[in-house]
This record gives sequence, structure tokens and C-alpha cells, in this order.
Amino acid sequence: MIVTLTMNPALDITTSADHVRPTDKIRCRAARYDAGGGGINVARVASVLGASVSAVFPVGGPTGDLLTELVGDADVPYRRVAISLPTRESFTVDEESSGQQYRFVLPGPHLTPAEQAKCLDELQYAARSAEIVVASGSLPPGVPSDFYQRVADICRELGVPLVLDTSGGGLAHITSGVFLLKPSVRELRECFGRELATESEQLAAAHELIDSGISQAVVVSLGSKGALLATPHGSQRFSAASVKVVSGVGAGDAMVAAITVGVTRGWSLSKSVRFGVATGAAMLMTPGTAPCRREDAERIFDLAPEPEDIVS
Repeated sequence: MIVTLTMNPALDITTSADHVRPTDKIRCRAARYDAGGGGINVARVASVLGASVSAVFPVGGPTGDLLTELVGDADVPYRRVAISLPTRESFTVDEESSGQQYRFVLPGPHLTPAEQAKCLDELQYAARSAEIVVASGSLPPGVPSDFYQRVADICRELGVPLVLDTSGGGLAHITSGVFLLKPSVRELRECFGRELATESEQLAAAHELIDSGISQAVVVSLGSKGALLATPHGSQRFSAASVKVVSGVGAGDAMVAAITVGVTRGWSLSKSVRFGVATGAAMLMTPGTAPCRREDAERIFDLAPEPEDIVS
């Protein structure tokens, strides 16, 4: 089973409007509601791909109740941690006149030390029966920057590999114990405080994370340019698929989900990343954070070229 942890879940609201202008009232179409947040998105896509999953997340207030209901509606088993403050909302508006997408993301509720400890307890319980754990998403206010290191320590004690996809302090304060790290180029830049403008610089940073013992492997997502894979044995470049983009929300989470599913199937990391890039492309074809279709992911995967080895 794949167990996911989402420390800062969100009720994702997606709508559209003819124009988005300052000051004016924006008359929107009917809204779509999805359960969101990194780990929850990963769990939903992994379930669509046929994996057994369980999601751990803290929620509170009416938004938390609706989010929990939506997770259940997606047939994803879960372990929720009740918190005192309401779960955040994220708001996405697609401007139909231009095709641009506007995404508004709130910081999330403050979690008390007791609520944080309860999340770790629930994760530890769920991870005992897990084949792999995925921790994904930002950390909410009140949660220390080294929180994901505590998650890595739990996984190491249980002998369960950890896939980590986070940014900011949550990434910068990881010191060891990660099986696979999946930063975007922006997140890698923030972590190292360098521009990392070229592929060679990005791969050098990824290998630095491996050489320092932080992670066994690093996948750098490049958006429309595909992805890079760095391992102790070398580096590979993966091309992105060309698809009609409906929404860019959740594509990175879909990539993580498919990579993790591939690993649980016993695939090589290279094949798993190729599946991840294909599934991320399939996610672009769906509205809001609606999960991609399995048949789309598998079709794109079947047509995807083999990765290129990069000679350093």
C-alpha cells in the first residue's frame, strides 16, 4: 500500500470567467470542488492508476468536513486528524478570453504542537503496513521547517522508503533518509540559493543532494520540458508529451503518484519516471484538480520515448 501525508490540505475551488480584471466584479461560471493538497492529489491519482492507497491529513471546520467527504467520494481510504482551525481553500480562475489561469493559494491554518504530534502518530500507524510513503505539499503555519525530517526518521525506523515533494524550508531542512526527492527547478533554486540556469547546473545540484546523503535519487520536474533523473549511477533526460492543456493544477502530484506506483510494481526507477512524466501530461488534460484518466496516462506512456542518458 502507498501511504500519503498531506500536512496542508486544501479545498480546491475551480471556476472560469470571460475576463479577469482588477477592481471589477468577476462574474464566474459554476464552481468545481476537489479535495486538494499534495499528498491527497497523489493518493487520488495513484488510486486511479490501480494502486492501494491510504491518505493521512489534518482537517478542521466546514471546509475540512467537505474535503474529507470528497476524499471518501474518490474511494481513497484515509486517516484524518481533527484540528481546531478550518482547512484552507485554494481558488483557481480560468480566463476564457486569454486562456490564462489564475491561482490563489492561502497559507493554511496554524497547527498546534499537539496536532502536529497526532499527525506523526497517525502516519506511523499507517506506515507500518505501507510499501512506500509519500509526503507531499507545503507545511502550514506553526509547523517547524524540520518536520519532514521527522517524517523521514519515522520511515527509516520502520524500513519504509520515503518519497518527498515539498519546497521552501521543508526542503531546505532535510538532512537524510529520503528515497526519492522530487523538486521542481524553482524549488531546487530556492533550496540552493543559486540560479541553476542550465541543465548541467540543475543536475549538479541534484547530485549534490545525493552525495550529501539526503536522498538516494532526485527527479527534477521541468514542466513543459519534461524531467531529469539523477542517481548515484548517472543522469537521464525525459521528454514531455505534447497534449492539450486544460489545467496545470496537480500535474506535479500526478507525476509523483505514477513514479511511486511504478516503484511498487517493481519497475526500474527510469521506467517509473517515464510513467510519471506521461501521467503528469495526462493530468494537464483534466479540469481543476480532477484526477487524470488511467487510459490517457497509459496511452501517453506507451508512446513516450526512452530517456536519454546524459554524459557529464
